[in-house]
Amino acid sequence: MTQQFYVSPEQVMRDRADFARKGIARGRSVVVLCFDAGIALVADNPSRALHKVSEIYDRIAFAAVGKYNEFENLRVAGVRYADLRGYSYDRADVTARGLANAYAQTLGSVFTTESKPLEVEILVAEVGATSEDDEIYRLTYDGSVADERGAVVVGGAADALAGVLAEGWRPELRLADALALARRVLATDPADPSAGPRRDLPGSSLEVAVLERGLPRRSFRRIHGDLLERLLSEDDPTVDAPRAPDLLAPARAPGHPGLPDDTPSSPDEGPGA
Repeated sequence: MTQQFYVSPEQVMRDRADFARKGIARGRSVVVLCFDAGIALVADNPSRALHKVSEIYDRIAFAAVGKYNEFENLRVAGVRYADLRGYSYDRADVTARGLANAYAQTLGSVFTTESKPLEVEILVAEVGATSEDDEIYRLTYDGSVADERGAVVVGGAADALAGVLAEGWRPELRLADALALARRVLATDPADPSAGPRRDLPGSSLEVAVLERGLPRRSFRRIHGDLLERLLSEDDPTVDAPRAPDLLAPARAPGHPGLPDDTPSSPDEGPGA
């Protein structure tokens, strides 16, 4: 008669956590940070089709690192949750906090009951009426939720890059400065963060979106192409680029310093307008 092999529950949980952390660390990082007119989401992602940053609902965005198929399923589930809640109650009842709680339950259930945890780390951001009302939630593979303030980086060597981000971020950054800081963080060598950026990270290798404060309904807008290059060039002293007041032209609401209308949001990633 063979003897049954026994593994303690603590060891099982440690093994699952190590497995998930290693999978997440292999992914490229994502930075989410507040600026004077909203929240910027910047990912190291050269793909134009496989998005790491997406819209969930009117004022809510989603960013993730890890296995694409796993966090894409979570994104779709989040859109369905938001649509159903907004339709059943009111659009104002769809909040980042409620979505983060739903994600936490899913991630925690998979981590404790399934043989393999989800190799994902998620950020859920909601832009508020003022900068004090902005919300950013960080969710890990085991369902843990953290309320982040100001700026956060996930994926890759996030622990090493967090210090660079915290040192450069300050409240009320301009959008161009926020994007320059995010690019500097993503280009930093995690083995030696104090040495500064160690690789060239062009705009074509970045996926950038913003939640723009003050718009009447949908706040999510992607930034790419010429506008992104112009914003990034403001940090380069060798480039004669227009300053932020020229780039942040009047928006659709009178008196609102929004982004130019040549950067529409992607209608295929969130609820219908």
